[in-house]
Amino acid sequence: MKIATCIGITKPSFLLVNYELSTLTICKPQIASASTRWISSNCRERLELLRKLQCSVSVRSFASTSVDSSLSKSDAIHSGRKQRKSSSLYSQPSLLDMKNERIQNRARVYEFLRGIGICPDELDGLELPVTAEVMRERVDFLQKLGLTIEDINNYPLVLGCSVKKNMIPVLDYLGKLGVRKSTFTEFLRRYPQVLHASVVVDLAPVVTYLQGMDIKPNDIPLVLEKYPEVLGFKLEGTMSTSVAYLVGIGVARREIGGVLTRYPEILGMRVGRIIKPFVEYLECLGIPRLAVARLIEKRPHILGFGLEKRVKPNVESLIEYEVRETSLASVIAQYPEMLGIDLSPKLISQRTFLNSLIDLGPADFGRVVEKMPQIISLSSTPIVKHVEFFKECGFSLEQVKKMVVGCPQILALNIDIMKLSFNYFESKMGRVLDDLVAFPAFFTYGLESTIKPRHKVVAKRGLKCSLAWLLNCSDEKFEEKMSYDTIGLEEMDMESSFDMNTLMQPRSDDSASDFDEDSGDDEYV
Repeated sequence: MKIATCIGITKPSFLLVNYELSTLTICKPQIASASTRWISSNCRERLELLRKLQCSVSVRSFASTSVDSSLSKSDAIHSGRKQRKSSSLYSQPSLLDMKNERIQNRARVYEFLRGIGICPDELDGLELPVTAEVMRERVDFLQKLGLTIEDINNYPLVLGCSVKKNMIPVLDYLGKLGVRKSTFTEFLRRYPQVLHASVVVDLAPVVTYLQGMDIKPNDIPLVLEKYPEVLGFKLEGTMSTSVAYLVGIGVARREIGGVLTRYPEILGMRVGRIIKPFVEYLECLGIPRLAVARLIEKRPHILGFGLEKRVKPNVESLIEYEVRETSLASVIAQYPEMLGIDLSPKLISQRTFLNSLIDLGPADFGRVVEKMPQIISLSSTPIVKHVEFFKECGFSLEQVKKMVVGCPQILALNIDIMKLSFNYFESKMGRVLDDLVAFPAFFTYGLESTIKPRHKVVAKRGLKCSLAWLLNCSDEKFEEKMSYDTIGLEEMDMESSFDMNTLMQPRSDDSASDFDEDSGDDEYV
């Protein structure tokens, strides 16, 4: 009996039928009958079919295996490519590696700087050259400009400036403006931050502003050399407010250019902290605001005197040395420079010297300072020469002292011109020495311009008058006096004093001497 089994394989592509032969089919060879031959023939056909089916299954299995193998290889190749691609990405330096490299480069640059004496502690966070060689070029360039290692240590941030991108363009621009190369070293010591600046954005607008303040183009380099810090100021900040305040108190607008040229530091002064308190303090001492404005026009540097540290202590010293408070305004107006010096030592030194020379007491010394405050800065040599001259003329020491107290300017005049005036007084005017003791200011008037012409007029009319009546007036007033029938006593022996109103007059281009008198020919030593 033949048993055929059908096995279904759950694959969508085919159905496998497997014929299994019963053990009864496989037997020893026997003599085949007709039916047996038929069965055998039929069995062979089935076996052949089975073999073909098995071959087909094998082929399909091989194909399936090949496909799976091909797919596996493809996946392996793709995976390999991914691995190679991933490997190629991470073969470049990572961010951590780059950071470590930067740290190492900076460490080498720091090591170089320390080796030449520069402390790099302030350079953390500043972009620096990658290599020590580039840093060496920067240091060498700065040293060629005259800066020392100490200068660089004072402002180490200058090492963040590129030679080609920062330093050379800035220095070229300054040179084109007219700033002298010989001043570059001091310029950079005072304001090294200029090397960080942009010529177009930072420097050029400031120069344009200065020109708009009536500073002449030829004076621009002078201003920059005096005060390089001005290149770092904002146009709408301190510069504009300080100028506006000065104009507001009476400084002539046409004088602003000259004021800023002589003392450009004004542009950096805050009005509320420096300029206004200084002006108001002088007003409190009795100097009118307009007179303060005129003082600033002539000597703008007085604004740089420290109010609390210098000016106020000096005023207190004047009072201590017998200068009357009512005379402080006149004293300061005549000699404002005294506010900026170490005054007390000079006062005590000069008072001691005059006391030993002409027996000048403390109170008399105060009167001398009130009339000629410049006496505190006058050297001893010309004073001694003038005292000796008066002694040679026949004056006693007491008379010399009276003359000095009455007109201390006689200690500073040109002694040769004084000799000419005394010779004329003695030979032509026929007066006694007491007349000069009473009016020592005689020596301050011009011999040819004032003394001789007026003496001839009076002598011609036969008038007898004091030297004060003769000389202590303007030419117009003297002509008016000549029309008088008598000499008024109220016009005699007038003591000359400083007139504050003359200070408030508009400043002329031809400014007079600090010892401004009516004299035209006399000169002070």
